[in-house]
Amino acid sequence: MVSASPSKSQEVRSRAGHPIIDSDGHFLEIMPLVVDFVGEVGGAKMKERYRKGLDQAVGVQWHKMSQQQRDYEFVTAPGWWFESPKTLDRVTATIPKMLHDRMDQIGIDYAVLYPTQGLFFDRIPDPEVRQAGCRGLNAYMAQVFGPYADRMTPAAAIPMQTPEMAIEELEFAVKELGLKVAMIEGRAMRPLISVEKKFPELRNVGRRMDVLALDSDYDYDPFWAKCIELNVAPGSHAANMGWGARSTSNYMYNHLNTFSVAHETLAKALFLGGVTKRFPELRVAFLEGGVGWACRLFSDIIGHWEKRGGRGIRDLDPKHLDVAELMAYISEKGEPSQRARLEQIRELYRAGEAAPQEIDDFSRVGMERVEEMLDLFVKPFFFGCEADDPMNAHAFNSKVNPLGARLRAIFSSDIGHWDVPDIVEVVGEAYELVERELLTEKDFRDFTFANAVHFYGDMNPDFFKGSIVEQEAERELKG
Repeated sequence: MVSASPSKSQEVRSRAGHPIIDSDGHFLEIMPLVVDFVGEVGGAKMKERYRKGLDQAVGVQWHKMSQQQRDYEFVTAPGWWFESPKTLDRVTATIPKMLHDRMDQIGIDYAVLYPTQGLFFDRIPDPEVRQAGCRGLNAYMAQVFGPYADRMTPAAAIPMQTPEMAIEELEFAVKELGLKVAMIEGRAMRPLISVEKKFPELRNVGRRMDVLALDSDYDYDPFWAKCIELNVAPGSHAANMGWGARSTSNYMYNHLNTFSVAHETLAKALFLGGVTKRFPELRVAFLEGGVGWACRLFSDIIGHWEKRGGRGIRDLDPKHLDVAELMAYISEKGEPSQRARLEQIRELYRAGEAAPQEIDDFSRVGMERVEEMLDLFVKPFFFGCEADDPMNAHAFNSKVNPLGARLRAIFSSDIGHWDVPDIVEVVGEAYELVERELLTEKDFRDFTFANAVHFYGDMNPDFFKGSIVEQEAERELKG
């Protein structure tokens, strides 16, 4: 039964004076139906290939192994029990009409929803199966969520293995299915060239991460341009579980910071690869990783650019070193062992230091003033933050963030998953930072409304047309 008494989230919404937009809720797919849609796309054989590929992606094989086998094959411990055990919350995340009926009680006016099993699509090794899986999932979402467009919209899954594949699915999702949100893989996994050449049977074992915007096998600029053409702001929901340090026995070890590490990888590539410079209209969201990592990265980029970017790197040129003076110091002040080898030391400095042809790692960015970071990092990037993360306050701390910046955090409920014990508490939980005086009411408005409006609306002014927040969103965009 749905409680008749108002929740704290309802009370927060009634006092806020502005809509609450959820930029990253989740729904729970009814997988037999999704598989049927995949079959319509790729045929009966594709249905079985998709089932097997998805099982591999979510780590079903790990549960069938002994710990000795897991250690031997170095298999990453996956998650389990993803969904809420509360019956009402479970069915709310499964049936769009139930969610639609409960939106007021939850305290959310409008929600952008992401899949659950569909999050693993980028881990399906076979690109053909991955593309068919995305097409089938997108068709499923368009059908089941279509009647509830006034309060919610699903995110289309876009495979990023090649820009051509990504463009094809994006165009289908937008033009044929009418979807308006894109969930991208934040990277593409590719075989190591040396391993694939020498040991082709290991091509899916020895793999590397292509970060799409820097040192990629492909030019992804046509995809970013297509996002702008179709008025779709892409959001990365990628995780890095299974890469770098990992545990074969402990899911929590693998899950902690998994989204933030994956997002930082993409954000660095988009910035250093010059994508935000070449496509100033582009908006990109990094979902479910919080904003703490972004505050640190923003500050770190500035510190590195000031020392090694543009003119700064030329100040480090060894030609500025006075070798004769340096050798004189060694002759006078050096340790006996150093003075005994003066000629060898002198030869080291004569040889000079190696350097690449392009010495400025920021050359693709083309920054001339540090203030350009506001347009190249702060303006285009948005960061999905869950309600219980106290680090959300750092996004709005203009006294600490360089250049007085306020990073664009967006409220991301994660309803439907294990880390939301009660759906109706999530908005109230987000408001606790205001109650603790870590956020102001204006900060809370930006977090739960204005930033989301700009993420979707800057690229698509009609994004909220026909929704219950249409008028408020239009006023916000007009400023």
